[in-house]
Amino acid sequence: MAKKPSSENNGLIAENRQARYHYAVEDTLEAGIVLTGSEVKSLRNGRANIAESYASVEEAELWLINGNIEKYAQAKTFGHEERRKRKLLVSKRELSRLWNATQREGMTIVPLKMYFNEKGLVKLLIGIAKGKKVADKRATEAKRDWDRQKQRLLKQNL
Repeated sequence: MAKKPSSENNGLIAENRQARYHYAVEDTLEAGIVLTGSEVKSLRNGRANIAESYASVEEAELWLINGNIEKYAQAKTFGHEERRKRKLLVSKRELSRLWNATQREGMTIVPLKMYFNEKGLVKLLIGIAKGKKVADKRATEAKRDWDRQKQRLLKQNL
């Protein structure tokens, strides 16, 4: 029987926190991921990093490139490569939509979160995004700062 993920972080394994800063995410999609046994064991220990990774459509398949899953210490000879290409599982309709989106100028597929779902399967939340320019990043930062100030003011007045 599969273990249920802890409720404190809702099964979250890794999050790409810089993605929403560097990219304007237009749409998100949940994708499955093909993993080996030692990779799943390592993910259960929370040993993953998707901050520098991206997804790409190659040969009519979707791949996660440059995602880092650390080696599982107990998997001696049957371990895995840390930064290998991993196949992402999406339907043909979603794949064609992703491919069409990346053909537009400046659009890319960025992984946002890696997590365990309710059934204990590893899922990857990917976003179709466009790179932000420096001025857009500044505007995002200014809006975030103003929201924080507004919350502080509201809290003080209550």
